[in-house]
Amino acid sequence: MKWTDSREIAIALADKYPDIDPQRVNFVDLRQWVLELDGFADDPTHSGEKILEAIQAHWIDEADFDDED
Repeated sequence: MKWTDSREIAIALADKYPDIDPQRVNFVDLRQWVLELDGFADDPTHSGEKILEAIQAHWIDEADFDDED
């Protein structure tokens, strides 16, 4: 995965951290958690606020979807 794979990253985060409310995650933690994901292989310096916002938004969507099941 790369930083631009925001939906795939969000799904992986939702799977790894099912009890975390993505709306309450700060970007410092979010960035670190992405870097620690299995299969993530991109330059750590290429993350920025817009990328982290996109990942967080997808994660929120994923968490909302899971609640509907």
